[in-house]
Amino acid sequence: MITISLCMIVKNEEQLLARCLNSVKHLVDEIIIIDTGSTDKTKDIAYSFTDKVYDFKWTNNFADARNFAFSKATKDYQFWLDADDIFVEKDQVLFLELKETLSLETDMVLMKYNYSVDENNNPLFSFYRERLVKRENNYKWNDPVHEYIEYGGNYLVSEIAVTHKRVSSSSDRNLKIYKEMVERGDYFSPRSLFYYARELRDHEMYAEAENYFTKFLEIQKGSSDDFVYACLEIGKILKKQGKLDDALKALFYSFTFDNPRAEICCEIAGVFQNKGDFKKAIYWYKFILGLQFPENDIATTTPECWNFIPHIELAVCYDKISDIEQAIFHNEEAGKFKINHKSVLHNRQYFASVMEEKKTFLFKWN
Repeated sequence: MITISLCMIVKNEEQLLARCLNSVKHLVDEIIIIDTGSTDKTKDIAYSFTDKVYDFKWTNNFADARNFAFSKATKDYQFWLDADDIFVEKDQVLFLELKETLSLETDMVLMKYNYSVDENNNPLFSFYRERLVKRENNYKWNDPVHEYIEYGGNYLVSEIAVTHKRVSSSSDRNLKIYKEMVERGDYFSPRSLFYYARELRDHEMYAEAENYFTKFLEIQKGSSDDFVYACLEIGKILKKQGKLDDALKALFYSFTFDNPRAEICCEIAGVFQNKGDFKKAIYWYKFILGLQFPENDIATTTPECWNFIPHIELAVCYDKISDIEQAIFHNEEAGKFKINHKSVLHNRQYFASVMEEKKTFLFKWN
């Protein structure tokens, strides 16, 4: 069986660290905690799980800290998590199965990252990350923010998921680092442009976000998944601004990078809804239902865009064109994916009242 070093960097994570480590301590053979300046009880909690706790003077560069963490590893593979990540029970089982069967010929394992989940830990937004890497390959982290390891060698795509259970997302730490890079005139890798744009979007700086997403697309260096995502975000920003035709252009541009994806098509349909063109909206929502969910690739996905959202929006659109039977059908189809969703329940009650009025009207005239 292979051996694994868990390598983490932390700062002021007393509320989250124990939860994370309790979910993973029995899966790994070594726990390494790098503290970058905690002023709370984070280090005390870390020491209750491992004696390999090290201080690292913060350099405003996450890659530096992660590389330092990796340098302390002694096992076959290096594995990383953040303090607000956990393994739910089913993924703990899958991780142990992988550990028992993984060959040392594998250089890297990509795992799903369920970045946003519902109350039952069902993924709302997922993508893949390089999670487990062979130590002897001496992989290095790159970029000061939203750091990454280059894919390489013989890698395995696993359905094991790390679940992100954040408490707060209000920090402007990453944005400050990027702003300092801009002020210094630092080089921005294509990936840095992309993630800087995302930080700007998260802080509702939409004009700047659109600018940097556009710069990223113009460079034409990166993954097709990121190109599609950039088009999606530009489309959303333009839609917020009421520039619906420009939003459509941005969304359709994504088709030059990959096959149509449900996330993009949901936005296209939503633009037509905003325009009041419900027949075109219906076309695109129904188009989504004919797409195949990308089970075996590493595309970023919002699962509900592939099933629940098109059905619930079709219920709305069909009601708008007075096709009550189709509206009821799609509302019930949506309910198969989210049984007690408030929109499904509200619609069900509304459609029942519409049908009752229809029966009353027909009765009076007959």
